[in-house]
Amino acid sequence: MALACLALAAVAVGAIAQAVTGIGFALIAGPPLIAAFGPARGIASTLVLACAANLVPLAVERRYVQVRKAVALLIPAGLVTPLVALALAGADDRTGAILAGTAILIATAMLASGLRWDGATGPIATATAGAASGAMNYIGAVGGPAVAVFAANAGWPPREARATLQAYLLAGNLITLAALGFVLVPIDLVAALAVGAGIGVVIGRRIPDNGARTATLLIAGLGGATLLLGALA
Repeated sequence: MALACLALAAVAVGAIAQAVTGIGFALIAGPPLIAAFGPARGIASTLVLACAANLVPLAVERRYVQVRKAVALLIPAGLVTPLVALALAGADDRTGAILAGTAILIATAMLASGLRWDGATGPIATATAGAASGAMNYIGAVGGPAVAVFAANAGWPPREARATLQAYLLAGNLITLAALGFVLVPIDLVAALAVGAGIGVVIGRRIPDNGARTATLLIAGLGGATLLLGALA
């Protein structure tokens, strides 16, 4: 019961973070869902809900989507995803949970570090970011940070970055689900997501970007550490 309540709260908070910052849903909601359902179904459930979490803010800011930039990231992500699926075929639940928890912590650290490299903005950097995102999305449903770091490094304007990442992540999540398999998600989790997304859209413009980003990273880091330690124990 406690784990189910935690999953509901995490889905709602993750949806708020997604609407406010453009990423964060899977970082926050993923660990409790993986703990509740196991790595395979937990990651798939996170991605199904993440697709829905992408839709509301994407509908609001769709005119700011840079389609070419999203496609340039999506192509390498789509190529890498089936290779990762093949490499991890047959992995047990404990290994899956360890990989997922590690991916979440790496993803959170990438965002928290604020890494910048002025030269890393060309085609090779784009392909690397997309490939890393695709791999991390399959392993732990955390494809957002790799491309978010790339977008920040490339100097994308905030609104353009937020909208383009929503579009990219929606398509990337669907590609990953095609490899993992789609699952039915309990209706109470869908309701929690809808409530969180609605709140996020309403309050998004009133919350300072730095405050929302810091809260997302703290919750995500705690969730990833909890998942990893639980798998290792």
